[in-house]
Amino acid sequence: MSGKVRLTGTLICGTDAECDAVRQYLPEHIRLTRQEPGCLSFEVAQSSDPLVWTVKELFLDRAAFDAHQVRTKGSEWASQTATIRRDYTIIAADRS
Repeated sequence: MSGKVRLTGTLICGTDAECDAVRQYLPEHIRLTRQEPGCLSFEVAQSSDPLVWTVKELFLDRAAFDAHQVRTKGSEWASQTATIRRDYTIIAADRS
């Protein structure tokens, strides 16, 4: 059995239009992600820099995380925010 998977990082918008896309499509992306089996937490928030959004995700195990990645790749969120730079770190978290 695998342990939890944690993703942390940032979405880095290059333009106001990219920020507008995040604001428009993020609420549904959050809603759908939080409904996924194995999603323990999912937070995306605008940072003090209006072009940068912090991302924190925690999934029960690698299978749940991988399923999230597959669902997301085919989502409207992915297509509408494809040009936004992502800087993520993915680690196996402890079981606590």
